[in-house]
Amino acid sequence: MDKAILDVVASSAYVMGPKIKEMETAFAEYVGVKHCVACNSGTDALLLALKVWDVKPGDAVFVPSFTFFASAEVIVMQGATPVFVDVDKDTFNMDVADLERKIEQTLKRGKLTPRVIIAVDLFGLPADFKAIRKVAEKHNLFVLEDGAQGFGGRIGNRKACTFGDISTTSFFPAKPVGCYGDGGAVFTDNDEWAALLDSYHIHGKGSDRYDNVRIGMNSRLDSIQAAILMVKLKAFAAHELEDVNKVAARYTELLHDVVKTPIVPEGFYSSWAQYTLQLENKEVRSGLQNALKALDIPTAIYYPIPMHRQTAFNYLSLDENRCPVSDQLADTVISLPVHPYLSEEDQDRICEAVRQYLK
Repeated sequence: MDKAILDVVASSAYVMGPKIKEMETAFAEYVGVKHCVACNSGTDALLLALKVWDVKPGDAVFVPSFTFFASAEVIVMQGATPVFVDVDKDTFNMDVADLERKIEQTLKRGKLTPRVIIAVDLFGLPADFKAIRKVAEKHNLFVLEDGAQGFGGRIGNRKACTFGDISTTSFFPAKPVGCYGDGGAVFTDNDEWAALLDSYHIHGKGSDRYDNVRIGMNSRLDSIQAAILMVKLKAFAAHELEDVNKVAARYTELLHDVVKTPIVPEGFYSSWAQYTLQLENKEVRSGLQNALKALDIPTAIYYPIPMHRQTAFNYLSLDENRCPVSDQLADTVISLPVHPYLSEEDQDRICEAVRQYLK
């Protein structure tokens, strides 16, 4: 890692240097797509995809309510309207039945034009893209895979970040493959869209850096971050993904009889960005979090306020965006420490503390 960073420093190629193309090629090959365009963040990656599809005011974009704010924020940044879809209580991912309902409701009202489905691979588990694709094809919608947390996940032998017409990921440090700051990438097999992405993320450039042919944005990944990601990807592919799955499997083995543990459907493989338990209610969760904190065991709550209840979206009708499962999960989930280097001793200590409190 030190050598990778110092090589970039010595080269002085800090912005759009050769490491960027090297990193884009490596990540495209790992995922299994033709094109990877590196950018400044996972949020920018989503925004760039919507720009490529010319999402605009009057368009409806369907997005899960139980997710990070960025997944919905980018919709409004393009002037479009988010329509919040509830999630499945077992997988935390988009509820396809509710997706169909929300699309039909939107069409019936006739005020917005359905354009895009943003399906999030929450906590490392790919969404049910087979079912989502059927709905998208029925209504002629684009599918944007938000793989910010899903990089490394699979359905069958197919990797996350290949399921959308365009797919994105984040390299924020807490993600399955993280850099030492912000970073993101966009993936696609479409040559025309890849060319547009390449233009939009560097000020809308044309064939020359000073020939700007469209209004773009400044969203370039730094060369040092690209060098870091090259080292991280090798470790991730070699052992980290397998090792974090071993930790998650052991958690489930030790905890499944006292609490609702995460469910990975048959044929799916998670990259375990988070290991998330579901508790009976908010009071039990608060008690468990305090008990673990007293033992110096960190926890996190993702996400205490679902999208349809965020202050920024107060202008939308709650009745039109009701998501009861998202509301329930916001009050009952808690995530335990999970990473490839978590020792069995620490796993045992964490699980014993959870068991003791819940008993």
